[in-house]
Amino acid sequence: MTGAVSLSGLTKTFGDEVAVDGLDLEIGPGEFFSLLGPSGCGKTTTLRMIAGFEQPDAGTIHVDGRSLAEVAPHKRPVNTVFQSYALFPFLNVEDNVAFGLRYQHATRREARRRVGEALEHVQMGTYAQRKPHQLSGGQRQRVALARALVLEPMVLLLDEPMGALDAKLRKQLQIELRELQREIGTTFVYVTHDQEEALTMSDRLAVMHQGHVMQVGTPSEVYSQPASSYVASFLGSTNLFAATVTEVRADGLVCRVGPHDLAVGTCEHAPAVGDDVHVMVRPERVEVSPVEGEERRSTADAGGNLLSARVESLVFRGAHTGVILDCDGIRIEAEVANHRGEPPEWLTTGSVVQSRMSPSALRALVS
Repeated sequence: MTGAVSLSGLTKTFGDEVAVDGLDLEIGPGEFFSLLGPSGCGKTTTLRMIAGFEQPDAGTIHVDGRSLAEVAPHKRPVNTVFQSYALFPFLNVEDNVAFGLRYQHATRREARRRVGEALEHVQMGTYAQRKPHQLSGGQRQRVALARALVLEPMVLLLDEPMGALDAKLRKQLQIELRELQREIGTTFVYVTHDQEEALTMSDRLAVMHQGHVMQVGTPSEVYSQPASSYVASFLGSTNLFAATVTEVRADGLVCRVGPHDLAVGTCEHAPAVGDDVHVMVRPERVEVSPVEGEERRSTADAGGNLLSARVESLVFRGAHTGVILDCDGIRIEAEVANHRGEPPEWLTTGSVVQSRMSPSALRALVS
C-alpha cells in the first residue's frame, strides 16, 4: 500500500507570526488521518505545504520516502478537495471531473472509464450532464471529490470540505466519505475544526494548537486519555478541576478538589504530593442518582467519590438531559439518560441528589 506521509521539523512563518512550529508527523499508508484544531492553529497551512501551495521555511515533506521539496504542486502525488468546491460553472459534471486528465495525457477511452468510475464512487453517475448550478451543495462536493479522485493520487488532502453544508447533510456525507476511503484505500489527510467529524471518521487524529501538535492518537485514545488539559477541554465536553495531589497510591492518586478529596485512577505523568494538577472527568462518566432515604452525603465517599449535590440547572437534549450540579461550590456537568423521552421524575431543578465519579473515570493532568 502506498501513500505514507512523513513531516519532519516543518516550520512556516508569515511575517512575525509562526503558523507551524517544528511539526513532526507520521501518517501511515491508507490511513484516514485528521488535523483537528481551532482557526489559526496551523492545520490548513500544514495541508497547503503538503500540497505545495506554500513553501516551508524549514523541515521536510516525504511521500513514500520521496522528498517533495523540489516537486511542483501539479506534479506531486497528492490532490486537494477544498471547501469552496471550485467547479467550473460552464462545464458539466463529467467535464469538470475529466478536466485534470488532459494533463496526464489520458486517452479519450481511458478518461471516460476513469471519470465514470469516479462518479460512481461518489454516487453521481446519473448527474454527469448537469451543470454545477443544477446541483445541491452536497452534490457539488461529491463532484469536487470525484475530480480529485479521478487523478488517482497517493494522498488526498481535504480542507474542511463539509464546512459549507448543513448539519444533517454533513453527518450523511461523513459516513459516505469514510466508507469511500475504506473502499479505495487512498490515504486521506483531513483538516477540520469540527470535533465530531474528526472523532467519527478518523483512524487517527492530531490535535493542533498554535502551530504545535498537542497529541496524536486514535479517536478513543485522544478522547478518553488526553495528554493535557488543553486537549481535554478542546475535544468534547469535560469537567476540568484545579486540584492538588494529597496522596500517591499504587492504584492512583488522591487529589484535593475544593473541599473534597477525590480518588483518581489514572494520571498522564507521575506527580508528587503537593503538586498542582488538573482533574478531568467527562459528563457521561458522572453518575447521578436520587438520595436514598433521609441521608444526604456532604463529603466524598472514600471508595467511590460519592458526593451530595444540588441540581442547579437542566437542559433537555433528546436522548439525555444535561445536568449542572453544585457540590459545595464545585460545579459538575453530568448527563442523565432520558427514559421514554423524559428525564427521571426525581431529577428537578433545586433537588438534592447523589453524584458519583468512579476513580477510573477521573484522570489527573499535569499540564
